[in-house]
Amino acid sequence: MTASTRLTPADTTLLLALCAAWGFAQVAMKLGGEGISPLVQAGLRSALAIPPLLAWCHFRGVRIFRRDGSLPPGLLCGALFALEFWAIFAALQHTTAARVAVLVYTAPFFATIATHFLLPDDRLTRRKLTGLLLALAGPPILFADRLGEAQLYGDALALLAGCAWGGTIATIKASRLTRIAPERTLLYQLAVSAFLVPLGYAMGEPGIFAPTAVVWLALAYQVLGVAVVSYVAWFWMVSRHPASRLAPFLFLTPAFGVVFAALILGEPITPGLLLALALVGAGIFVVNRA
Repeated sequence: MTASTRLTPADTTLLLALCAAWGFAQVAMKLGGEGISPLVQAGLRSALAIPPLLAWCHFRGVRIFRRDGSLPPGLLCGALFALEFWAIFAALQHTTAARVAVLVYTAPFFATIATHFLLPDDRLTRRKLTGLLLALAGPPILFADRLGEAQLYGDALALLAGCAWGGTIATIKASRLTRIAPERTLLYQLAVSAFLVPLGYAMGEPGIFAPTAVVWLALAYQVLGVAVVSYVAWFWMVSRHPASRLAPFLFLTPAFGVVFAALILGEPITPGLLLALALVGAGIFVVNRA
């Protein structure tokens, strides 16, 4: 399908809904963490998303098993995905969902740095460097705004998650994964990260220790709402429009995350958090500006 250059009102509405859904994800993870330990929750999220994604691939006629050289980068992509979500779930045990939402979205800038060295046609420009510096000024402000050493540890884990996500983006861009169906790339990520469930139990995590209705609803949202529906909708949008036209909407995602964390979890919105959010959002906008 030829990519369109114009976003219709329906497209814009869908993009805003996706950003809101992803912004709420950290809140759902925080709620899920009240009854499921970090590694096990991250693994369950992936394992339970595999069957509906396989059904979608069957419906779309996407061939899953092909000998096309994508296995090594696919496994690397899956390992980085697993690291990202373990770090997010672990971070939420120590810091707020709002701070995690902001720090995780430093990912595009880690990806920008990596692809500068990996891809000769994706070098840093003055505009990208400006956006990079704007966004990376955000984490030090949040670290200075911490409430204690435990929160600093959680913030560092959230930044590690952003770095791992950036590594995933760079791996996809610099490998054969750019030439396969995006559903297959997502399956690599889900399949590898599903092994976090047995790993969590092997490391002594309690696993599912308080299975309340809220905990189950939070997990269901992560599986169906985020890992399946939102990603499939995003892939559909990318197939219809240039990625550069869609990417600026991403700066809204951490903003939604901060708002939802305040409204639902009652988390404080400090001046440092707002300043860091503004810097990260401005950086995303500048890097992706046409």
